[in-house]
Amino acid sequence: MKFTNFADYLARLEATSSRLAITEILAELFKKASADEVDKICYLSLGQLAPLYEGVEFNLAEKLLFRAVGQAFKASEEEVKREYKKIGDLGEVAQRLKTLNSGKENRDLSVNQVYEMLLAIAEEGGSGSVERKVRKMAELLGFLDKLSVKYVVRIPLGRLRLGFSDLTILDALSWMLKGDKSQRNIIEEAFNVQADIGNIVRLVKVKGLDSLKDLRVRLGVPVMSGLCQRLPTADEMITKMGKVAVEPKYDGTRLQMHFSRKKIEKEKESLMLFDFKTEGFIRTFTRNLENTTPMFPDLAKAAWQEINAQEVILDGEAIGFDLKTGKFLPFQETIKRKRKHDVSLTAQKIPLRYYVFDVLFKDGRDLLKLPLSERRTILEKTISPKNRTILISPQIVTDQVDVLRTYHDEQKQKGLEGVVVKKWSAPYDPGRRGFTWVKFKEEESKKGGGLADTLECVVMGYYRGKGKRAGFGIGAFLVGIREAENSDTFLTISKIGTGLTDEQWRELKAKSENFKVKSEPKQYKVNKNLEPDVWCEPKIMVEIQADNITVSPIHTAGLALRFPRLVRFRDLKAASQATTLTEAKKLFRMQK
Repeated sequence: MKFTNFADYLARLEATSSRLAITEILAELFKKASADEVDKICYLSLGQLAPLYEGVEFNLAEKLLFRAVGQAFKASEEEVKREYKKIGDLGEVAQRLKTLNSGKENRDLSVNQVYEMLLAIAEEGGSGSVERKVRKMAELLGFLDKLSVKYVVRIPLGRLRLGFSDLTILDALSWMLKGDKSQRNIIEEAFNVQADIGNIVRLVKVKGLDSLKDLRVRLGVPVMSGLCQRLPTADEMITKMGKVAVEPKYDGTRLQMHFSRKKIEKEKESLMLFDFKTEGFIRTFTRNLENTTPMFPDLAKAAWQEINAQEVILDGEAIGFDLKTGKFLPFQETIKRKRKHDVSLTAQKIPLRYYVFDVLFKDGRDLLKLPLSERRTILEKTISPKNRTILISPQIVTDQVDVLRTYHDEQKQKGLEGVVVKKWSAPYDPGRRGFTWVKFKEEESKKGGGLADTLECVVMGYYRGKGKRAGFGIGAFLVGIREAENSDTFLTISKIGTGLTDEQWRELKAKSENFKVKSEPKQYKVNKNLEPDVWCEPKIMVEIQADNITVSPIHTAGLALRFPRLVRFRDLKAASQATTLTEAKKLFRMQK
């Protein structure tokens, strides 16, 4: 496919607000794409060059793109900035400058050719790499037609603004095959086992739906994490689940570790990240599919000494602890390691313990379909109780309500969040929020703690500040939740103007500046009376506590949070993990 034809599809997608129409356009695009480019088309349409877990980044900041656009179209950097201030979209600025300075263009460049050029820009490194990136980007823009220029400039910024995610792509594949959503579940189950959307698209395109039915866990490709459902009481948990495993719920970072004692692929990350050498393979991934291996050099080192397996995939929670007191540290302390430049120093100050509660794969064997009871036995043979860093999460097994309640209270007294209750006979259910794993939050709202659980919300926009807040440039912000489990649509549930420290207001304003857009994102449903002064893309996740939930005629969720307050920013979560309307309604019912 010519890239100019691909750009036409992107323009159609951008101009469309209907979810069904977007799905149909994507289905048409995938049908017309050839087998050797369909995965690249998938990544590019999401503003990526590879799966998220591969961590391929452009490292081309906005100010560098100002230079590239200026060089491409014989404009000064100052002129580009002036146009950007007027238009608010660097892609549209580049498109306008291309119109004024058309020059030569090559409309025969294919999607594969443009993709390879973009990949070469992303992979530039070493001395002088910044200048080479800018020069190559300028050269590429000079070759392209004006519509293609618009989207190629947006890709490194992660701002394609097409209004869909990989969830819509799963729908589109079913439409490509059958003209409806009937095959969505089969496709989603495969994606949950191997979370590489481009590879899933390519398999369906080349080999058809049958190629997905026997897809197995693959070392190095994240499995979508098992998720917790909610039940209001311990009695209902035992009634619904029978015999259960009960485990502490830690306030840490959910991590999936992939480990092999043999090298399974060319390393893309320098081993200089670690203070030891190995020919093997290790990766850690978040629930958001982010490759966090560089954040945890101590876990990587411990894996060689503390894991009894040739190759294994583990699921668990990493949490920092205080060397002096032996107590766990808050989540925000743990994620300080996200700043890669000082990760070694932070690792010394904030050592980790990785509490493993599940094993998904071991020595060539896919374990997902085994019951938890069997997986636990395998896990106990994989992780030694004598370990210091990689530990098995404690657990009791019971079918007694009183035992469950007592264990929960004991964990709360230790300063933990409570417990997670898991059906003892259940397989591992990747990416699904079924009743095989349940959070224990029984009656906490009746003890003065507000709602029985917090909500994970997307920041949809903000309102400019008045009085003291004028100095922050932000006085309140609008948050939303997902319309449904498989939806990219967000509904408002609260306007929050209190419950933040001065530092949190400053941090929220800084984050919002990175993702502000000139108009309402098309995946939002917002009442006209609640429209913020500044819209934001669904990139900022926050955890919100509230006293209760009320019915609301103003918020598009039909519900509103009463006395909402920010618990923390959720930097390692994506908008696809936001609370759903169904979950919010469940919390609403649980408070009665």
